[in-house]
Amino acid sequence: MSTESPLRALEAIIFAAAAPLTLADIAKHIGERGDLPHLLRDLAAAYADRGINLVERGGRWHFQTAPDLAHHLRPSREAVRKLSRAAVETLSVIAYHEPVTRPEIEEIRGVAVSGGTIDVLMEAGWIRPAGRRETPGRPLQYATTPGFLAHFNLIHRRDLPGLADLKAAGLLDREPPRELALPFSSTDD
Repeated sequence: MSTESPLRALEAIIFAAAAPLTLADIAKHIGERGDLPHLLRDLAAAYADRGINLVERGGRWHFQTAPDLAHHLRPSREAVRKLSRAAVETLSVIAYHEPVTRPEIEEIRGVAVSGGTIDVLMEAGWIRPAGRRETPGRPLQYATTPGFLAHFNLIHRRDLPGLADLKAAGLLDREPPRELALPFSSTDD
């Protein structure tokens, strides 16, 4: 019988993982060693004031750089690429209505969605194909990614602001921004 600490084993498994892990993934590696959610909360608390944090995004656990230190890791030169208003609106529709098809996005927005808009959002890592709808024509559905949650510092999609929050912030009382800055790393010098 091993005398290793469950927290140490948990830390090692999450650290070495190539991608964020679900509770089921973690349990496969360390087995049943007590209350896994409790152990994860304990480990996250132990890392709360460190340079890296243990976080849960969309039901998956991983280590990430502490948000207040991220600026130390950015490349020295960052090219800013603007998201068009259409891309911001499309991302919003997908986030609030996922999984959603292109025709549904177009119906909600009232205009056609170009393939380029979808491509930009997929390139940013914020949306992904989410299967096909079981309707005539079997249209492709889109959903947000864990990268979307991480970029917008959300734990779950239910953390998106509601209508009352948006009104309170004054975002529904005026014209929405024409463009949203989206940082893309550039290796050009």
